[in-house]
Amino acid sequence: MTDTNHGFLTTIGAHSPEAADGQATLTMDVDNRHLNAAGTVHGGLLATLVDTTMGAAILSLVEDETPATSQLTVTYLRPGKPGRLTVTSKVRKRGDRLTICESEVEQDGKSLVHALATFALTEN
Repeated sequence: MTDTNHGFLTTIGAHSPEAADGQATLTMDVDNRHLNAAGTVHGGLLATLVDTTMGAAILSLVEDETPATSQLTVTYLRPGKPGRLTVTSKVRKRGDRLTICESEVEQDGKSLVHALATFALTEN
């Protein structure tokens, strides 16, 4: 994946995930631009990062299909702060038309987010 394919990631200051064999990783340095009114990393940013990284994990396994998020559950475990985030995602189960992925966001060795999603696979 290249950043030119992800205009939105560029807008939020993230790079494309590295993906292979149904797994993907994305690292991002967050700063004050990414914080909510409470001074912690905005939940919408975290949801975007897990969704993007899970999609990349799926894309590493398919050729003529495109994943579309049909359900995303994000569990926020602790607040994030400015600094480096690491997002890891893995395809857990692939069906004919639906794929299940799981993702974690970590900062300073602690889990901030656990996410589970179902993606529909559409033919190109």
